[in-house]
Amino acid sequence: MYKILKKDFLNPTVCRMVVAAPLIAKKAQPGQFVILRALEDSERIPLTISDYDAENGTVTIIFQLVGEGTMELSTLCENDSICDFAGPLGRPSQLDGLKKVAVIGGGVGCAIAYPVAKKLKENGCCVHSVVGFRNKDLLILEKEFIAASDKLVVMTDDGSYGEKGLVTAALEQLIAEGNQYDEVIAIGPLVMMKFVCKVTEKYNIKTTVSMNPIMIDGTGMCGGCRLTVDGKTQFACVDGPDFDGHKVDFDEAISRSSMYKEFETYKREAACNLLSKEAE
Repeated sequence: MYKILKKDFLNPTVCRMVVAAPLIAKKAQPGQFVILRALEDSERIPLTISDYDAENGTVTIIFQLVGEGTMELSTLCENDSICDFAGPLGRPSQLDGLKKVAVIGGGVGCAIAYPVAKKLKENGCCVHSVVGFRNKDLLILEKEFIAASDKLVVMTDDGSYGEKGLVTAALEQLIAEGNQYDEVIAIGPLVMMKFVCKVTEKYNIKTTVSMNPIMIDGTGMCGGCRLTVDGKTQFACVDGPDFDGHKVDFDEAISRSSMYKEFETYKREAACNLLSKEAE
């Protein structure tokens, strides 16, 4: 059992937990993830490691309440324990030797982008971060990104905070200003990553994306997280989650991600009804 040491909400639908997991914290690196079950009869869900502290033996996870599994997880409180917490899984992000990088985060994907920016900064890299949200109320981790970045640009779709527009517009502007990046790292919704890659293709800038397809076991056995990369089948859990964005078949990934949308909606509504009854 893995004890929850701290819990808070970054916005109304995004929760952060600090979990006691010393063996995972000892080996964790940016880009890796855990698979957990909140309760003994809960579904398995993969969550990226948003931060880790090897000295104190803690792992931080940040998740959005979008389905049954994350809703069940959100009901746990400080000093409660998570039933299963396995990791670190996946290949660590390859960040050594980079001198100047643009890190692009979208929505809750910023929770994955943050540890990457933090590690790059620790390595002495010049980090320009661009984070995007639908509106000010959904903004997360601004202070953390300020600390991890030489330059931070915040974008909102409605202009309620930062600059109005999409992260791709901000990236285009940074490139137009003469910034020459060794690499662009994009993490967020599939559509966002697809169009970031379309921008960087024009300038021949290496671009890495973090893929989060449907995943069950996290060890490459189920095949649920398969992707087509450079015309070949790859598995996000063992071959990724980081991939060359210019080689990912985003249209296929987007199509596959919507396969279970109806079922997920049903399960989410069922979980909401159950939680409402329990609260009465």
